[in-house]
Amino acid sequence: MTITSARERLDGLWRRGLEFLGTDVAIMGGAMSWISERHLVSAISNAGGFGVIAAGSMEPDRLAAEITATQELTAKPFGVNLITMHPQLDRLIDVCGELQVGHIVLAGGLPPATAIKRAKDTGAKVICFAPALVAAKKLVRSGADALVIEGTEAGGHIGPVATGVLAQEILPEMAAQVPVFVAGGLGRGEAIVSYLEMGAVGAQLGTRFVCATECVAHQNFKKAFIRAAARDAVPTVQVDPAFPVIPVRALANEGSRRFVEFQHEVIRRFRAGELENKEAQLEIEHFWAGALRRAVIDGDVETGSVMAGQSVGMVTREQPCAEILSELVDQALTALAGRLPTPALPVS
Repeated sequence: MTITSARERLDGLWRRGLEFLGTDVAIMGGAMSWISERHLVSAISNAGGFGVIAAGSMEPDRLAAEITATQELTAKPFGVNLITMHPQLDRLIDVCGELQVGHIVLAGGLPPATAIKRAKDTGAKVICFAPALVAAKKLVRSGADALVIEGTEAGGHIGPVATGVLAQEILPEMAAQVPVFVAGGLGRGEAIVSYLEMGAVGAQLGTRFVCATECVAHQNFKKAFIRAAARDAVPTVQVDPAFPVIPVRALANEGSRRFVEFQHEVIRRFRAGELENKEAQLEIEHFWAGALRRAVIDGDVETGSVMAGQSVGMVTREQPCAEILSELVDQALTALAGRLPTPALPVS
């Protein structure tokens, strides 16, 4: 297959993704708190990809300011990722609507149908994370316009199932119904192509963009990524099965060990009646928000949280977003060009 025919093949494989996102490249930036802000988001979108603001624990006014600032830096499409357990979720959705955000990503748990409807009523396309086939079907019935399937190889909050398994489970059933993007452990274009050929319409990458030139992360944070191997990005330990905590994948350090102690303290307070279950979960989320900020903004990579996916081993240097996207596309094209041409059927 020639490079020209490889380009035609790639364009065909992710055409639905391009049309859904309104981009030149069907690659979404993973929403990473403190990292996926105006500078990185606009840079990804300006380079032809799809940047996504990580609202995280932002208050409505702060989110409005971030969206407005991003709109001043790019005229290209971008989205906003909202955490479903946020106590002001409805208001955050309204802010997105008021500022005409084209795509809203609902993450951090299965969103209720009411939240999906509220987001759709703003005129935005709604993207949801599906951790299993049964959840994917439920989300589509509730009105989700597209899905992201993210495996346990990803950085930050993770589920228990690998990307490859989720893809085999979900893509054959759901790809014909809605656009499905694949995430978790992706670091090269060849891997993206393999999922496109299984029915995905695009990919989401977070870890690869941490060392983008435009990313505001502290140099210590970026150097930790460049030094790390895949095996260094490990999930946090759950200390009590009776109190489920969503695991977080990060580079092992003193901060990881401190989280174990923090869990014990939160569970003690929960059992003593000092905290409701949801309050306890929010305290844990606030722990991570603070620990992540220390690492990303202050450069404390010892006691802070250095959230990273297993693809961190493929991050070898700092690069502009445009170069990262171009590299991924070139790898995809080379992989496709190396495919053997389909043999002609014999004429009977």
